[in-house]
Amino acid sequence: MAHLEYIERIGKVLEKIDKEQSDNIKKAAQMCAETINSGKLVHLFGSGHSVLPVQDVFPRYGGVVGWHPCMDPRLMWNNVIGPGGARELLWIERQEGYIANFLQSYNFQEGEVMIVYSHGGLNAAPIEAAMYAKARGLKVIAVTSGENYKKAKATHSSGKKLGDIADIVIDNCCPLEDSLVPIPGYYQKVGASSTVAVITISQALASETALLLQKMGHKMYIFVSPNVTEVPKEYMNEVYADYTQLVKGNKNM
Repeated sequence: MAHLEYIERIGKVLEKIDKEQSDNIKKAAQMCAETINSGKLVHLFGSGHSVLPVQDVFPRYGGVVGWHPCMDPRLMWNNVIGPGGARELLWIERQEGYIANFLQSYNFQEGEVMIVYSHGGLNAAPIEAAMYAKARGLKVIAVTSGENYKKAKATHSSGKKLGDIADIVIDNCCPLEDSLVPIPGYYQKVGASSTVAVITISQALASETALLLQKMGHKMYIFVSPNVTEVPKEYMNEVYADYTQLVKGNKNM
């Protein structure tokens, strides 16, 4: 029976995550659930492709109020080159000192959590986001490449990699070069793995967090599809209202 090369290879990555990272994901979920249950926020940060898991956690069907995406359009691409281009954002995310100018707009509080996504874990943006959070008493969860963390040389002036700063490190179990499928005659592989891996990790983490919140007796407001007909049509107004109240209450709006 014919198989698809990428599906076979990415399946092995996901199996490895389940086998080797479940304990770390559960520890992170406990930390996140305790934070959300206390009325505080779990902040989410990524730059470049690492914005995608931030967007996929909340607001997203199945997402629970309590997650707080922190997204900078200058660190996201909407073009390849030129304004909003990938080439430009790759330059910005490597510049030391920039990220504090963005994060100063938020009111981070001791006892909260920040999840920082970065496959490489070397660029200034994720490292300094983690440092900024730690300096304000937040716990930091890093979702990054364990292979990169072990093998790559630090490039930040602090001498640190993202994993050095985090309280919990979740390995995305992806190879150093990210892509999986070799092409005859080329050194470069195709078929990036880290996006699929971190989306899977993020949804596993979000789901485990929600299960814990239910056990804690926390009333959850869950972003829901209109295809769930058992939920009243006006329910989403309650979700937005609860999110607004939570964010305002924590002085982040």
